[in-house]
Amino acid sequence: MTARLSLSVALASYNGERYIGEQLDSIARQTRLPDELIISDDASTDSTPAIVYDFAQRVPFPVRFIQHERLGSTRNFELAIAECKGDIIFLCDQDDVWYPNKAETIEGVFISTPEAGAVFTDADVVDENLQPLGSRLWRFFRFKSEEQAQLAAGDALGVLLRHPVATGATMAFRSSFRDFVLPMPPTWHDAWIALLIGASSHLVALPTPLIAYRQHGHNQIGIRRRGRNRDKAVAEIYEPQVLIYETARARLLEFGGRFPIGAQGISRFDEKLAFLRAGAALPHARWRRLPSALRELLLLRYHSYANGLSTFCRDLFG
Repeated sequence: MTARLSLSVALASYNGERYIGEQLDSIARQTRLPDELIISDDASTDSTPAIVYDFAQRVPFPVRFIQHERLGSTRNFELAIAECKGDIIFLCDQDDVWYPNKAETIEGVFISTPEAGAVFTDADVVDENLQPLGSRLWRFFRFKSEEQAQLAAGDALGVLLRHPVATGATMAFRSSFRDFVLPMPPTWHDAWIALLIGASSHLVALPTPLIAYRQHGHNQIGIRRRGRNRDKAVAEIYEPQVLIYETARARLLEFGGRFPIGAQGISRFDEKLAFLRAGAALPHARWRRLPSALRELLLLRYHSYANGLSTFCRDLFG
């Protein structure tokens, strides 16, 4: 008998009338249908609810539509995840399109790799009309072959402490981790989930694109743009990250009995935090930053926990 897991889809919606119908239809065309679809709606004022209710009437799996006050993307996903009952929770954006074999392929990875806590994939980047933009998602995230090999070898934490590489729209994780990742701090939900699961479990990266990742200029999240921190002081870039990593470290210690990370893993978090705190403490005057930044460079922390010399130069001259 072929093994089978129960699959939940957690979709966060907000004024999605233009694209959500295509996304819902792509879920309904899966070669392996989900066992439930949970849609958490962030106070939409357009026809999103009507589209969802119509969809729910014509599919053979349960659809729950939860409406609430405006909470923002991270909290919206948190509410959807909390309501999922399946063994595997798929994260889903409202404006993408799933390829027909997505659910079946990812379920197969979880069945064949019992140690896998989460799976994420590459994606085809497309425009608002689903026309290819000639690139894959991992290229935008600079998730290079060397890091892919590092992650495949079991060192997901080493990659994720340097930069996020997993996009929630391509990700699924075992529901046994739900209490571990919830509640989430005010940060990108996908980076948070991947970091905690990657630190304490096996993270699988599939190079096959299984969705069309739509960019249309109004994405709630979308591809994170270069230069988005251009107008921020250096300390302002680091300060929120200090809070996030302090929260992650505390969560890992709290759940250490269920999801052990070990002393070496905690030590790596401490090194990351030391780097972030040094960045948060950089003076406003550029000429006074050199001693601290140079120390972090010589300790190789800019290469282990950021983008090397490019981040070093940003911190000196930004």
